[in-house]
Amino acid sequence: MQKVLIIGPNFFEINKSIADAFTQMGWTTYIESYDNPIHPFKGWTKWQHKFFSNKEKLRERSRINYASFIARRFDEIQPELVFIYNGDILLTHTLDYFRRKAKVAIWMLDSVNHYPLCKNHIDHVDAFFCFEQEDVNMYINEGKQAYFLPQACDSNVYFPLECKKDIDILFVGNLYGYQKRIQYLKGVIKAFPNNKILIYGVYKPYYKNPLKCLFRERRDIYMNKNVPRQGVNLLYNRAKVVLNIHHEQSQNGANPKVFEICGSGAYQVCDKNPYISALFPDNQIALYGNQKELIDCIADALKNDKANSAKAAQALVYSNHTFSHRISEALNVLHK
Repeated sequence: MQKVLIIGPNFFEINKSIADAFTQMGWTTYIESYDNPIHPFKGWTKWQHKFFSNKEKLRERSRINYASFIARRFDEIQPELVFIYNGDILLTHTLDYFRRKAKVAIWMLDSVNHYPLCKNHIDHVDAFFCFEQEDVNMYINEGKQAYFLPQACDSNVYFPLECKKDIDILFVGNLYGYQKRIQYLKGVIKAFPNNKILIYGVYKPYYKNPLKCLFRERRDIYMNKNVPRQGVNLLYNRAKVVLNIHHEQSQNGANPKVFEICGSGAYQVCDKNPYISALFPDNQIALYGNQKELIDCIADALKNDKANSAKAAQALVYSNHTFSHRISEALNVLHK
């Protein structure tokens, strides 16, 4: 049985979703997760990063220490494939070390512009996958081969449930540092004062500013906390309308929520770009391009039954856009 070593950051168990897809295809999987911004990010190292003036020096030291550790793990496991999600902690010489005995692939689930240390990793792997089409285009313009591989839904986590729709409008996602999301959501709250709106995700974190956290507005709406994936699926199922607001890095790609909201069977209102518009040609989800269109889409969804549209979106995602589909695509490229 072939072995794969999966390396990626500790972010909402994406490493596990990737591993489950490999397992379904008969691979033996090993996961090595790392912390950001430095590894490990707990105890003394966490406080070091908070107060140390030269944070980049700490990160560089973390990358060097991790290189020694992960090389030893590679030697112990002896995998045929190293599959890396983002890999911003990895040094290029570590990737070269892997390639002496295994194939190496990287799947960027964030823009390479967000992780500049990853940009040159393309020269040290067998296949480099991007969730954002504009990143692929950038590499093509540089004469390099990159592959478009969108994000995906874990069908073991996101699926329809029988429960009461007791939330009118829901958003789940990080808000801290995301001005576009904050601006749009404030507009939604103002436009729908009589509807039950819940917003989950870190908004005003205590560790950044205790006073702002303690005296933050609308505690009945802003929960100011993250939720485990299983809890998110339940929230999606309880909601009549689930909002999706992309980070500015997503110019021609889709964040995981595009697939996860649909996978749960919820009705999605999402900001549009060329990839997302092409993905849902039959209005399975509502698409908006500005604040007014967002408000109009929500009003329409609250007024009219969108159950059939949500079911069509769920069927589309399950048939084409799960982690199993993505890993199958990646392996096809690697086996060319």
